[in-house]
Amino acid sequence: MSTRQGAPGPDDSPDRLYTVTKGRSRAPEQAFDLVTLIVAEQEPTPGMQSEHARILEICADPTAVVELAAELALPVSVVKILVGDLLEAGRVTARHPRFAPTKARLPDLDTLKQVLSGLQRL
Repeated sequence: MSTRQGAPGPDDSPDRLYTVTKGRSRAPEQAFDLVTLIVAEQEPTPGMQSEHARILEICADPTAVVELAAELALPVSVVKILVGDLLEAGRVTARHPRFAPTKARLPDLDTLKQVLSGLQRL
């Protein structure tokens, strides 16, 4: 066990991780990116699984999935399963990163050439 009380540590055995995830090896269909921000919508409740409670405590402020894994000293795959449980229960929300603009939103090549030409004339 870890030196911090109640928090899992890097020496957790595969049996422990199997128990923590209730035997599941994959996150729910709405898989999370490593940079997906998780935000707690509720505080931990008595009797809650300790890893779930710890995630809710950490995510009082938006926290990336990869940061959660580091803080909990658990594999990212396990953290994704745990966060998926909390998401399904409505205890957290997931804020996916915004993607880069699509090609349709970028200025066309002719406009960029005209801007470059104008800058060179200055």
